[in-house]
Amino acid sequence: MSILSNLGKGLVATSLALSAFMISPKTVEAKNVTIRVQSVIPAKADEVHMLKEFAKDVSDLTNGTLKIEVLPAGAVVGVKETLDAVDKGLVDGGFAWTHYWSGKHPAAMLFGSPVAGAGVGIDNIAFLSWFQYGGGKELYDQLWKEMGVNVKGFMLQPVGPEALGWFKEPIKSMADFRKYRFRTPPGIPGQTYKDIGVASVAMGGGDILPALEKGTIDAAEWCCPKPDSVFGFQKVLKHYYLQGLHQVVVNADMYINGDVYKSLTPTQKKALEVAANASLSKSMSYRIYENGKALKTLTEKDGVILHDTPADYFPAYMNAAKASLEKNAKSNAFFAKVWQSQKDFAAIAVPF
Repeated sequence: MSILSNLGKGLVATSLALSAFMISPKTVEAKNVTIRVQSVIPAKADEVHMLKEFAKDVSDLTNGTLKIEVLPAGAVVGVKETLDAVDKGLVDGGFAWTHYWSGKHPAAMLFGSPVAGAGVGIDNIAFLSWFQYGGGKELYDQLWKEMGVNVKGFMLQPVGPEALGWFKEPIKSMADFRKYRFRTPPGIPGQTYKDIGVASVAMGGGDILPALEKGTIDAAEWCCPKPDSVFGFQKVLKHYYLQGLHQVVVNADMYINGDVYKSLTPTQKKALEVAANASLSKSMSYRIYENGKALKTLTEKDGVILHDTPADYFPAYMNAAKASLEKNAKSNAFFAKVWQSQKDFAAIAVPF
């Protein structure tokens, strides 16, 4: 009797388990998704190489269900239209530097290129600390809402400090510097050069070498030894200055259309987050070694001469940068909020 009783209990338990399985929500497998991301720079750039490493990590973490296809600059829309195209869904994603969109909101500069270290001594490692643990990421997420664009952003590649730039002849003072038409980044860093009397010309990376060759500009900055050498500036200019204040910190990021992002599974979203955090570290590590190798080649094989930046550059640029930061903080509440957060962080972290 006890055996039959136990058997009956087992059948009941099995029946209940089957019923629970039938009425429970069906486990949904992740659909294969490919996100097409248009870069604002040519495919040969180091930033694209690192972006593809990020894409591989995402694919590996999701067992291939989420892939990122990197498109070169101009593949779908023009460089300046990249963020708008992502917002409208014309392309799934974009890759640039946050400060490229300073025209939409001045605070974009504080994330992509906080001029002169935000005026408070923040370098690329300190920025990363602020971003991950000092409230920066939450403000970064708010930035897109302030812009009114339907995107989800991922900070991927911190770089810096960037070189002052390339010149035809040595410059010994700001008076010499002001003789040149100088390629600068867009937004406040470039405007600050104008404020100290430099003929600043903003243009995309792929346009710099042709402009130098045609004489449209006669001096330029882009980034650092490796990216600069990839673009070939050493073919035209031989005088290189490493110390600059305009981009002590520079950050490249990726934007995914908000609807595309919402359609992803929780696992796919987590993979993007984890791979992005890995990219923040890997990018800095990659840059240090690659820039060292490139600088050795530039100076030992390509005839490039390194110079110290003129001493009067630093107070001139720093004073103008602080004035610009203060001006923007007075006219834009969110800019003021972000900058205050960076200043509060710097008061604790920079002395250490």
